Amino acid sequence: MSRFAFFDLDGTLADRQSALSDALTRLCRSRALAPDAERWLRIELADRATVNDFARLRDAFNLEASATDLWQEYVDLMSAAVTCRPDVLEGLARLRAATWTIGVITNGAGDIQRAKLAGTGLADLVDGVAASGDLEIRKPDRRLFELGATRCGVTLGDGGWMVGDNPTGDIGGGRQAGLRTIWLRGRPWPDELAAPHHVVDDVTDAITILLTETE
Repeated sequence: MSRFAFFDLDGTLADRQSALSDALTRLCRSRALAPDAERWLRIELADRATVNDFARLRDAFNLEASATDLWQEYVDLMSAAVTCRPDVLEGLARLRAATWTIGVITNGAGDIQRAKLAGTGLADLVDGVAASGDLEIRKPDRRLFELGATRCGVTLGDGGWMVGDNPTGDIGGGRQAGLRTIWLRGRPWPDELAAPHHVVDDVTDAITILLTETE
């Protein structure tokens, strides 16, 4: 039986929040945006961002730049700012060396999520990526997990794992897809949600569990 694990990206493998702050600071400086426009962006993009957000920004503040140009600059700035810790990259490399198949299942537009994977070096360590923008569906929808499995060359029935920080999207979605789950604690846990198989404080702890877990 093949061994595979899916990982969430933002807040699990990569630090989106610090990258977001840096990218928005640089974008607002580059485009000479007013303070109220910067405040609007920081609120609207706190959880996720799409090109439509920049269309709304353009309309709200009468900007001359196109939404497409603003979005592309944001994507470039995010991919340059986002980071993945060296010990996480090393852990994923150890998983691959142990013949694990590694996938990323992430909510977000496909272009920016793949740019982040490339910018952090994660792209070289994963076998497949499924972003919600690929199908216009979001975790916990099982179809996103099925797409991830297909792109990794595995099937959900093989009995893999899902690792993430979002209780509903990552852990609830992983369970619905028939996967075992490892939750990175931090967000409040919904009372109605079934418990994860493991709870950890850091993604490197999750990788250690995978490396030592036996079928």
